[in-house]
Amino acid sequence: ELGSGPSCRPWEGTGPGAERDAAAGAFRIAEILMNRPHARNSLGKVFVDELFGALEQLRFDEKVRVVVFKSKVKGVFCAGADLKEREKMDDAEVGHFVKRLRNLMDEIASSAKMGLIETTRGLLPGAGGTQRLPRCVGVGLAKELIFTGRQIDGQEAFSMGLVNHTVPQNEEGDAAYQRALTLAKEILPRVDIASGMAIEGMCYAQNIPTRDRQEGMAAFREKRPPQFIGK
Repeated sequence: ELGSGPSCRPWEGTGPGAERDAAAGAFRIAEILMNRPHARNSLGKVFVDELFGALEQLRFDEKVRVVVFKSKVKGVFCAGADLKEREKMDDAEVGHFVKRLRNLMDEIASSAKMGLIETTRGLLPGAGGTQRLPRCVGVGLAKELIFTGRQIDGQEAFSMGLVNHTVPQNEEGDAAYQRALTLAKEILPRVDIASGMAIEGMCYAQNIPTRDRQEGMAAFREKRPPQFIGK
């Protein structure tokens, strides 16, 4: 739970909790909670360190396929950079901090609002905003969004090509979970066929001696459901 110490956890939420948590565990969904209410989840130094710490916990976790970022602050996901903190930084600190932010954003709720509103405060969108945005939406639209600081909703972001998908929130409030579940089931590596075949060969060699492969073959022979244990 970012804002009160770095942490990540299997998905938990509203709805039929036991069933959902079981499904989340089966499909390897992790949740990172953002909870910095006094600053509307704005990105300060400590907050960003916590965020990267949580991501580092998940980086090599073979049990995790999809990570869901969730705000515990009502009415806001993230207010962007912490401008009050930024004002107190020297030039070197700002440069290092912005460099870290560049490494952070493709899925968004259709009701969400977003924009490079720092330009309305006389600031440059320095966390890659001047470089990544034109590559996503084209130079013309990027200039409009940067120069005006205009906010757009999720549907407009999707139509521009800024995000991959837009997900309408549902009555249960678990639209992100449902999307994460779909991704966890469908996610595939995106490599060329030669590289993919090489990776497949290495993975197959690792799979052959596993207990689960042997159990699968035995279950097929004995015409029964396999009992996998993840080994």
